[in-house]
Amino acid sequence: MKAVTEQDIRTSFVNCSKGEAARLPLPRDLAERPWEDLDFLGWLDLSAPDRGYLVAERDGALVGVTLRYPSRRRGYLHRSMCSLCLTMHPGGGVSLMTARKRGRAGREGNSVGLYMCTDLACSLYTRGIKAAAPGGRMEESLTVEEQIERTRANLFGFLDQLAP
Repeated sequence: MKAVTEQDIRTSFVNCSKGEAARLPLPRDLAERPWEDLDFLGWLDLSAPDRGYLVAERDGALVGVTLRYPSRRRGYLHRSMCSLCLTMHPGGGVSLMTARKRGRAGREGNSVGLYMCTDLACSLYTRGIKAAAPGGRMEESLTVEEQIERTRANLFGFLDQLAP
């Protein structure tokens, strides 16, 4: 993904109003992000413990979505697998992220969900830049490039489901 500006990010959101996009908090470390290693920009809203945001580049355009996820875990510790990057995390490291659908369907309350790394660092786990807990990454016969393509395909499949 190429580096993006705050304005580019704000105008990319497809499942919230322009006013909501103008008010959402942006990451303060945009200049330090490893853009060449990101399939998408993902961040959590530190002021709202159940909200996250994801911006991906697709066909030369940015697509941003607001996400909701459970802010509390029920105390059970088990491993969960991210549906994007196939990384396993012990209790709490994977959350069901839901996004309102676009347009009328979203205004009527329809949403799509996907189990994702709670820290939204899927790109870094796939590339081995960020280490998962022991046993978190399976040994695969796919190359890193093929794993990246799979992660991107899973991401685009999720984004496609948001269309009305």
